[in-house]
Amino acid sequence: MKKWQKRLLWILGVFITSVLVGLFYLKTVTYTPTTAAIKSAEQAKTEEGTLVFKGDSKKTALIFYQGALVENTSYSIWAQQVAEAGHTVYLVKEPLNLAVLGQNKAESVIQKNHITNYVIGGHSLGGVMASRFAADQKNHEGLKGVFFLASYPDEKGSLRTFTGPVLSLTGSEDGVLNWSAYEASKKYLPKQTSYEEIQGGNHAGFGSYGQQKGDKPASINNDEQQQVIADQLIKWLDNIG
Repeated sequence: MKKWQKRLLWILGVFITSVLVGLFYLKTVTYTPTTAAIKSAEQAKTEEGTLVFKGDSKKTALIFYQGALVENTSYSIWAQQVAEAGHTVYLVKEPLNLAVLGQNKAESVIQKNHITNYVIGGHSLGGVMASRFAADQKNHEGLKGVFFLASYPDEKGSLRTFTGPVLSLTGSEDGVLNWSAYEASKKYLPKQTSYEEIQGGNHAGFGSYGQQKGDKPASINNDEQQQVIADQLIKWLDNIG
């Protein structure tokens, strides 16, 4: 074997090893769903990793991007409740559980399911990527609203000219959300944005996956926060309808 071939094999070996180590690390730091969330997910249909909670096809559907390194199943409790109120919910499965790697994943969900009436949003980083997707929909055909769970848009996801309803839902005990960036981001939101706060809720409570590093303890339990999230989303969606 020639010297250059040996060097190439060595470089390839180092690359493959680095990738495997990286994937293993991501797996160890990814937040996994609670037993309650897994149980709720049993009511969903799985389409290429995306969890689909079926509702009334005539009502506005909800497309959701997961938070960074949080499995999408973790959001199944409130998703099931929203679906029971008649709104089909799509918990999108992002590559490596990172919405930044799949900003346009909603497009395949919309096309595959022939969705013509929907809102899109996400939790934390997922909300940032969801707003970028929304901002790219120039004619906003089918897009009826955008929502943020402990999240906000950046400049690339500016919704200043968006004419539909926008919901921003936060928790009073959130220790992960960058509150100064959250306040600054309001310049990228339209004047009709509705700002709601869950008293006692924290960052991890927008899903059901246990405690999150850097978060503050919630003063309400996860069941209560899940119920408030569902109620807020249902009320917002019904007003759109």
